[in-house]
Amino acid sequence: MSAGFAAVFGESIRMTREVVRTTNAQPFLISGSGTLGWDQVSANLVEPGESALVLNTGYFGDSFADCLQTYGAQVDQLRADFGGAVDVAQVEQALQSKKYKIVTITHVDTSTGVLSDPQPVAEVVQKVSPETLVVLDAVCAVASEDIQMDRWGIDVVITASQKGLGAPPGLSVVIASQKAMKVFETRTKPVTAFYASWKRWLPIMKAYEGGSALYFATPPVNLINAFHESLCQITKVSPSLDERLKLHRETSSRIKAAAAELGLSQLPTRPEIAANGMTALWCPDGVKSSDLLPAFLQRGVVVAGGLGTRKGTRPNLRRLPFFFILLSPP
Repeated sequence: MSAGFAAVFGESIRMTREVVRTTNAQPFLISGSGTLGWDQVSANLVEPGESALVLNTGYFGDSFADCLQTYGAQVDQLRADFGGAVDVAQVEQALQSKKYKIVTITHVDTSTGVLSDPQPVAEVVQKVSPETLVVLDAVCAVASEDIQMDRWGIDVVITASQKGLGAPPGLSVVIASQKAMKVFETRTKPVTAFYASWKRWLPIMKAYEGGSALYFATPPVNLINAFHESLCQITKVSPSLDERLKLHRETSSRIKAAAAELGLSQLPTRPEIAANGMTALWCPDGVKSSDLLPAFLQRGVVVAGGLGTRKGTRPNLRRLPFFFILLSPP
């Protein structure tokens, strides 16, 4: 409730806009994992019975679709081949055939390392169905991949504190355009959530940005302070955001080139759809990812057990600032 903390919270809201390049979208900084962003979108923007189109490039597309269905949405999915991205022509065809409230894009799916380009998707939405909201799941992309929220016409960016933003985990970060906020404000049915309701959180965000504290649920004070420090480094300290993104691309290229020299191939099927904030690699022939776990552990590297239906063959190797995945061949 202190004036000092209110100032830090308010500045964090303003700096969050800078990272995704928007001037007037509404950030929500709420205690919770990145997964809470799905709940916020599903509860606040999609009313039960409305249709959502999910562009699926891996495990996190599956999960977003599951969340939307939990809140009563009618969900259709365009599934890319494993390691591939959804063709924008498929998106245009789907939009021409049906009315969708939202289209969701996983900017970088951590399970595959696939980088989707949201700009042409947003362009085709504007052409075919301009009332449809474009939602970008960018948990594994913000501050490591370029996001031009205003210029591209992205209506919601979902992210979290712990990846490219470089703060500890535990903070759900959602940025909603004024178009999205208008959809929220004019919905015909009550929001189907309590904690995730923007009806409760919007006054909190506006109060803190205005320099005063307001209570709905206890804010994660330590996380907000850490997030503020990370945002200061990204937006106010050299290198600039553009330079930071360039460094991510350069470092990613070096890592991928080194992997190629070792005979390791990438999971994304084309170089242009390979993420810059993480690298996904196939294990060598005859080697299972599970065989590598003890070697990683001996070197002090913590490896997670995998995601979704490929669990056990998809360990996640985390070493900041990049994120590696090793996969056993199918």
